[in-house]
Amino acid sequence: MQSSNPVLGKAFNQPSNALSQNSYQELEKAYQAPAASSIRTGRMTIEDVVAKTGFLFGLLVVVGAFAWSANLGMGTAMIGFIGAFVLAMVISFSKTVKPALVVTYAALQGLAIGTISHFYEGAYPGIVSQAVIGTIAAFAGVLFMYRSGRLRATPKFTRTLIGAAIGYFILALVSFIASFFGVGQGYGFYGVSGLGLLLAVAGVAIASFFLVLDFDQVEKGVAAGVPEKESWRAAFGLMVTIVWLYLEVLRLLSILRNDR
Repeated sequence: MQSSNPVLGKAFNQPSNALSQNSYQELEKAYQAPAASSIRTGRMTIEDVVAKTGFLFGLLVVVGAFAWSANLGMGTAMIGFIGAFVLAMVISFSKTVKPALVVTYAALQGLAIGTISHFYEGAYPGIVSQAVIGTIAAFAGVLFMYRSGRLRATPKFTRTLIGAAIGYFILALVSFIASFFGVGQGYGFYGVSGLGLLLAVAGVAIASFFLVLDFDQVEKGVAAGVPEKESWRAAFGLMVTIVWLYLEVLRLLSILRNDR
């Protein structure tokens, strides 16, 4: 069979026997080849992000368990948080992904989270397990709403969320400073009476909705075929948001239990 199409010409303008034999060989190779993965394509996949996120959280839990059992003190938590913050800035603004920095960030966060969780558990027995369950529930709920299309990172949603986050951090800073002057003591890290509870609720909500932006970035990265190494950046982004969410849930629970 002849073809006038120059693209198909090489295939269709050869003898039928050769065409048949070549076609069968190509089909056989296609069926026997393994499924495409990031190793073969060099591009990021959802599986890459999930695997790296799981690895980072596994490291965080191991380091956190050590910090918990060693009872290192709040000074260690501050060192962990400051070190993690510095690395977060470097990772966020770096043009190239450095997996070693992301892994170090996870370890520092584990040091801080383990220490501060031990502190909260001592003050409010059982609160850490409640915070973990609450964080998992919030994550699962947002993921379900995102996958079902109920939540989407539209431009308006993104602008509103970022604006709310800026306002939240300004109010939190003012409340934190005011607590040093004895205003609203007994409401967790951020006092100012009922404002502490309001900030805690807002913090949980804003951190939860930031997961939508993380999911959207992962989905867009996979669709755009970004390099596989970018999965480290995506996993880092998810870790930042989930750690933030956990701390907000922990603080909200401490305020509620303190008011009993």
